[in-house]
Amino acid sequence: MSDRRTALSVLDLVPVRTDQTTGDAVAATLSLARVADDLGYTRYWLAEHHNMPAVAATNPPVLIGLVAGATTRIRVGSGGVMLPNHAPLVVAEQFALLEAAFPGRIDLGIGRAPGSDPVTSYALRHGAGGVSDEAVTRFPEYVDNVLAMMEPDGVGLGIQGRTYPLKATPAARSVPTIWLLGSSDYSARLAAQKGMPYVFAHHFSGSGTAEALALYRSSFQPSPELAEPRTFLTVNAVIAETAEEARRLALPQLLAMLTLRTGGELAPQLSVEEAEKVELPPAHVELVESMAQRWVIDAPERARARIEELAATYDVDEVMVHPVAGAWTGTEPAASPAREETLRLLAG
Repeated sequence: MSDRRTALSVLDLVPVRTDQTTGDAVAATLSLARVADDLGYTRYWLAEHHNMPAVAATNPPVLIGLVAGATTRIRVGSGGVMLPNHAPLVVAEQFALLEAAFPGRIDLGIGRAPGSDPVTSYALRHGAGGVSDEAVTRFPEYVDNVLAMMEPDGVGLGIQGRTYPLKATPAARSVPTIWLLGSSDYSARLAAQKGMPYVFAHHFSGSGTAEALALYRSSFQPSPELAEPRTFLTVNAVIAETAEEARRLALPQLLAMLTLRTGGELAPQLSVEEAEKVELPPAHVELVESMAQRWVIDAPERARARIEELAATYDVDEVMVHPVAGAWTGTEPAASPAREETLRLLAG
């Protein structure tokens, strides 16, 4: 990939198909991560979603440890940790320990969304009211707390007139690169204000990307960690030897996203053959086609050209692809060959 200007990275939600157990899905992710590592992809990020039948990415720090241990070079991180779900000290401890184990290879991407339904959010916060208004309101403070506690000197916590030292890990020598993630103007403004790297969820939202990135760049305030704005683009991708095959492989994920957008009942991801048997009303067909237009679904040459076009449009030098290719009936359960092929064909 050294002959291309645009660097490539990977976002993984650890999808679970109808023919897979959770263990199969994790095994497939580790295989996919090794492929990305071997091909020279820049980073491999894992999402946080809860109580979803088709997604096994419930715990980014655990997955990051597995993926970093299974690879040798690629940066591994969260895309992202949903901070209102967790105590800042816990997040700081987890990622300080990961950075200590894999120095220079860990990214901490932080988001504000719950990543789950209200009931699951309630359970995540020990029954203390779900992702409360207070947790969301205090998000900027929680971000500052995570940043400070991971520094080698830690922070001083004032209690009854005394200063209590608080460190995420006893003897830190480095800290992860910390990113803010978002799908609205809020995180763009906050990242700019704090002088942090920022990523807009283009793969999920599909709109508002240019406005969010322009806001981030125009209002960016340099920090000791970052002198200039730093961002990249995320996009759903399915690449196959032919455009027709790519379209077929994209259908299971398109139907899953349709279910999410229309309030249907979530289920494990269908096989390609199962997905092709689903009959949709005309309005849903239009919605699926509209989503597909925003994804990169094509043969290798045209797909690579589309990636470069997106990078130029949004003025980024890195694109993070979310490989969403489905699987044919009879595929080895502990593998996701079409997702791996997407990475290989895109790397060229």
